[in-house]
Amino acid sequence: MTCKVRLVRSPELAQTVEYAYAAVADVPMRAVWVAGACPLDGDGATVAVGDVAGQTHQVMRNLVTALRSAGAELTDVAKTTVYVASSRQKDLGEAWRVYREYMGDHDVPSTLLGVAVLGYDDQLVEVEAVALLPGQGD
Repeated sequence: MTCKVRLVRSPELAQTVEYAYAAVADVPMRAVWVAGACPLDGDGATVAVGDVAGQTHQVMRNLVTALRSAGAELTDVAKTTVYVASSRQKDLGEAWRVYREYMGDHDVPSTLLGVAVLGYDDQLVEVEAVALLPGQGD
């Protein structure tokens, strides 16, 4: 059973962004914190070396799997952070485009940032998330 995360878009802030400014869910809730999903295959090897879009696809597939393992779906996500190991806005934009394909209309509050390096060899992208579900007693 999923909970309803209500996305908030303030009319006083720019309406040109591709994300909600806040997310609200009523309690009681069960929170799921998902470690940064990485572009690793089932054997732990980095996929799509040098390819931001290819890595983002793998990251999002891994994020979906991690969420499902915790009983959640992408529509239960209340907040994400997208990390791209690049100082080029073009690379950040490419990762964001693929990320948005997976998130669809569920455009949760998110932070997109370029970083100097990520933890695995040849890793370019990582996405972490917080999801909210109905409380255990529901």
